[in-house]
Amino acid sequence: MRTGPTPPGSPSYPSYRSHLLPRTRDGRVAVALFLALLALAEPPVVHSLVNRVEPWVAGLPFLYAWLLVVYVLMIGVLLWVLRRGV
Repeated sequence: MRTGPTPPGSPSYPSYRSHLLPRTRDGRVAVALFLALLALAEPPVVHSLVNRVEPWVAGLPFLYAWLLVVYVLMIGVLLWVLRRGV
């Protein structure tokens, strides 16, 4: 008679969903939106498209203004997720 833990794959072993995968539609939207915004702040986009000083936007070089807007939008996504309880 076995007295240890039930091995994986046996019928009585509980199966759990990964906590890393979003379970709701709002969760999937939030992850996709956050990753898309993060891609806009990473080197392939920043170095090729927005790496310039001119024009000045609200007293900031364009690169800094771009990154500020992207980071504020990312924080907005996180606050939306917190408010929705996703």
